[in-house]
Amino acid sequence: MARLNIVLHEPEIPANTGNIGRTCVATGTRLHLIEPLGFKLNEKAIKRAGMDYWKDLDVTTYLDYEDFLKKNPKAKIYYATTKAPQTYTDVEFEDDCYIMFGKESAGIPEEILLKNQASCIRIPMIGEIRSLNLSNSVAIVLYEALRQHDFDHMRLNGHLTKYEWK
Repeated sequence: MARLNIVLHEPEIPANTGNIGRTCVATGTRLHLIEPLGFKLNEKAIKRAGMDYWKDLDVTTYLDYEDFLKKNPKAKIYYATTKAPQTYTDVEFEDDCYIMFGKESAGIPEEILLKNQASCIRIPMIGEIRSLNLSNSVAIVLYEALRQHDFDHMRLNGHLTKYEWK
């Protein structure tokens, strides 16, 4: 069974984090939040976006990026950035890998990206668009990772998956 992890590096907008939390609950994905956060976790906006799912979320917070690395020493991390040469469909997401996204205003810090260039991925876009909405970006990449694992632990709207029909 595929187990995946979403990492938000210093997220700033509570509604985005709430939406991402809801997506994580719906997919059985762990959420990791690297501080400082641009909001308090008890804010109404995060609860409204995450609705009543927040209580079911597997979420861990970290003091900073170094704390995250220290507590996840063997983590295979993919870094989502608009600057990567390879797209998110070019990689094979391993079970228990981590997919990191940066804060809405600036992305993942350049020094982190430079040290991890081989693990950087991007979502293709045309034109002069700076980036997609953070919660949309997480959903796009997370669902590709889940697809690569054939959605092996997910039910379809409460119905049996094709593997359970047999």
